[in-house]
Amino acid sequence: MTVKVERQWFGTDGIRGEANRVLTPAMAVILGQAAGKIFTRGAHRHRVLIGKDTRLSGYMIESALVAGFTSAGMDVLLTGPIPTPGVATLTPLMRADLGVMISASHNPFDDNGIKLFGPDGNKLTDEHETDIERLMSEDLAGSLARGTSIGRARRIDGVPDRYVEHAKRTLPKRFVLDGFRIVIDCANGAAYKVAPQVLRELGAEVIAIHVEPDGTNINESCGSTHPDSLIRKVREVRADAGIALDGDGDRVLLTDEKGEVVNGDQILATVAPRWKREEKLHGPVVGTILSNLALEHYLAAQDIRFVRASVGDRYVLEMMQQENATLGGEESGHIIMSDHGTTGDGLITALQILAIAKSEGHSLSEIVRPYEPYPQIKRNVPGDRSLLETSRVQEAIEVAQIRLDGTGRMVVRPSGTESVIRLMVEGRDQSLIEEIIDAVARSFP
Repeated sequence: MTVKVERQWFGTDGIRGEANRVLTPAMAVILGQAAGKIFTRGAHRHRVLIGKDTRLSGYMIESALVAGFTSAGMDVLLTGPIPTPGVATLTPLMRADLGVMISASHNPFDDNGIKLFGPDGNKLTDEHETDIERLMSEDLAGSLARGTSIGRARRIDGVPDRYVEHAKRTLPKRFVLDGFRIVIDCANGAAYKVAPQVLRELGAEVIAIHVEPDGTNINESCGSTHPDSLIRKVREVRADAGIALDGDGDRVLLTDEKGEVVNGDQILATVAPRWKREEKLHGPVVGTILSNLALEHYLAAQDIRFVRASVGDRYVLEMMQQENATLGGEESGHIIMSDHGTTGDGLITALQILAIAKSEGHSLSEIVRPYEPYPQIKRNVPGDRSLLETSRVQEAIEVAQIRLDGTGRMVVRPSGTESVIRLMVEGRDQSLIEEIIDAVARSFP
């Protein structure tokens, strides 16, 4: 029986923290040993696929993980820089028992992280992560591999090219982007080679920016969390579209030809009705508790059911699997299309939107804003979840819900990655939601 323990390392998206302070080589070795023990099953030669983004600390964490996995008896295949969805897709295709991505996604370069994928390409369940943490606290020395059972490690060529071909195969046969001028911002991250390559091979004129990683410039004033430079470049070169990926390529923001930003909610609203007409949409569309209420109302008008999962693409995917859904995602640009992958994929998401525009003969601005979002305000309050139990905070939340009275929503939740309480209020009345979020924020000690 699984022994449940308090989760010390794993958050909502793997392990993440400052490299060499929180995420140390020693911890990575132990993680590799623990995960290796759990995913070494049967008599076959087990192996793990390890990819990474472009952070300086990636070399250090990669070496430590290699030591841990090989000491647990797993062979290691090293891909070099590759997007997170590439690891998720290629883990089952290469018959690996485990996939690992070394990345802190959109965080600054001095952070790093470790994301784990099972042999089916899905992120590990909470139960698996709890089991790994339990083993990390035990003495594994007596149960590690010996002699010829110790694993080997090698770098393999051509793995990113396999992801490139997978991305292109998600499009209709003979689909091309001839005549499209596209600016793509790769955030000096994991997709800096493969994303422009895909677009060029499809015939687009590509202006690639932030594709010169130096180990320290990943996500620095660029990518999906900082789209200003993309907006400027789209307007400067009169592009048909702009694509901004994050550091590990699993999320995307788009801009239309006017340089106006298109977020994840708008992407879902653009894709869902068309997939419904084409009988490609199965089950509800899955969003999160932070998805804009106007999206839910718009989809309802299209006779499309909408359900909400907890924040985090892993929880979106779990809800999609429960509902047998083919489309889900987050406002941040994590979009999961289950026919094409098991996790958010910024590049493939962008390709699907471009395919819609091309097939319908419309500009992006004509298709990507089918509804007007309700005003939404977000705020972080320092502190942990214990603050939510105080009577003053609970009373303020109750009063806020009464004032909204069905015209909006409020979400109050502890962060899964930082020591903050995240507040979100949305509704039709901008002044009302400003008053409400101010009142709730002031209730915290």
